[in-house]
Amino acid sequence: MRHRWLFPALILAACAPAAQARTLGTLEFKPCALSAPLSASVVQAQCTTLAVPENPKAPDGRRISLRIGWIPAGREEAAEPDPVFMLAGGPGQSALDSYPQVQPAFAEVVRKRNLILVDQRGTGGSNPLQCANPTDAMDPDSPQAAADYARQCMATLEKKADLRHYTTGQAIADLDSVRQAIGADKINLVGVSYGTRVAQQYAAAYPQHTRAIVLDGVVPNSLVLGNEFAANLEHALDLQFGRCARDAKCTEKLGDPRQRLNALMKTLKDTPPTVSFRDPATGVARQEVLTAGDVAMLVRMSAYLPLMTATLPLQFSEAAQGRYDTLAASANMIGDSLADAMAIGMQLSVICTEDGSELKADPAQDGTLLGNAIVEGLTAQCAVWPKGTRAANFRKPLSTQVPALLLSGQFDPVTPPRYGEEVAKALPNARHLVLRGQGHNVIAAGCTPQLLGKFLDGLDPKALDAKCLDRLTDTPPFTGFYGWDP
Repeated sequence: MRHRWLFPALILAACAPAAQARTLGTLEFKPCALSAPLSASVVQAQCTTLAVPENPKAPDGRRISLRIGWIPAGREEAAEPDPVFMLAGGPGQSALDSYPQVQPAFAEVVRKRNLILVDQRGTGGSNPLQCANPTDAMDPDSPQAAADYARQCMATLEKKADLRHYTTGQAIADLDSVRQAIGADKINLVGVSYGTRVAQQYAAAYPQHTRAIVLDGVVPNSLVLGNEFAANLEHALDLQFGRCARDAKCTEKLGDPRQRLNALMKTLKDTPPTVSFRDPATGVARQEVLTAGDVAMLVRMSAYLPLMTATLPLQFSEAAQGRYDTLAASANMIGDSLADAMAIGMQLSVICTEDGSELKADPAQDGTLLGNAIVEGLTAQCAVWPKGTRAANFRKPLSTQVPALLLSGQFDPVTPPRYGEEVAKALPNARHLVLRGQGHNVIAAGCTPQLLGKFLDGLDPKALDAKCLDRLTDTPPFTGFYGWDP
């Protein structure tokens, strides 16, 4: 059973081998290897920790250790003085654990600059606020079940953390502590998804230490995390499924994908089938009930990557003929990987402090795939979750002369291009690039890694020659499990 309120926000750089311990500023690092779930990539790095007060107003109280990773510059002896900080998404993802998946995006960057990864407090190796998955007995669309889960989560965490102090505001103070510790006067921030909120908040609070910002999958400061997820997904699905609906050969083979999905959801709500399938990760035979919540989660997360969305019309067609095994296997694979990658307690601390009071169900979303389940679930959870404080100017758009490069995917289901346009309006030295045919997290797509390197070298986003992005194409819908067959 996949709970739609469980993962609300979500929301691959050659490097020199790190064979021996090294020092950067006042921090002593030791060799380490970074890996990511469901990824074969292993990145050699340097790792250390930095102790910071959990509550800055109580410096003698509990301290937490921030896990820090360092990918040394290819020419370390001649490295530029301004390192790059990669800020992970979620909220709830570990920067160190997610880096191997985006490593190629930083190939040009690490030729000249050190790359710094900091697990935001509450994630990864920085006092992670991770909770067990809900039991299958919980109703995935029940606000009461969501609130009960939040209470259980709190009970497991209350001895290790004061949940009020795991917010974006605390995170940017931690980043500046790391900046000081490594001896950098100015830093470059590369934020992905929720990490773009962190980057904007840091640039507003520490403008004198911000050299440049790159925002991939832009989250405006005005956005209430949760309110627009359902509507944004519908728009992305209309764009992606519309390609098959407008193609006679595709509809002849697969039917209209949206109509197929609607019929599937009705079937799963009325009479959810028990499905036998093989676990994609282990190959072990499994048997589970396939629910509407499972498919809603699968469609939502698949929409982040157009290549995955391209397989959905075929899976819907198979389901229409009573074959559900591929859907069940895909839903379990994605659900399990999300559970491993996201610190739900940290996510709730961020959302409930920064967005909870502004969550609002929208009747216009009742007929969408997600409906108001996420908003209603989060509202119930935030009613019981401890809350910290939010800066008075938190919602104010970032307005700075700092050079900024903004990146959006045409089909992004969670941070659509209009968000990038909104943020760019307040940044006079910014450029917004929309990548054709792409979804969420586009920094590694096509020639974007080269553009990233050139931007950080020249700090002139408007002078970038981005014509190379024109070579990006759409992914056609799969009409067979081997791909597109016109």
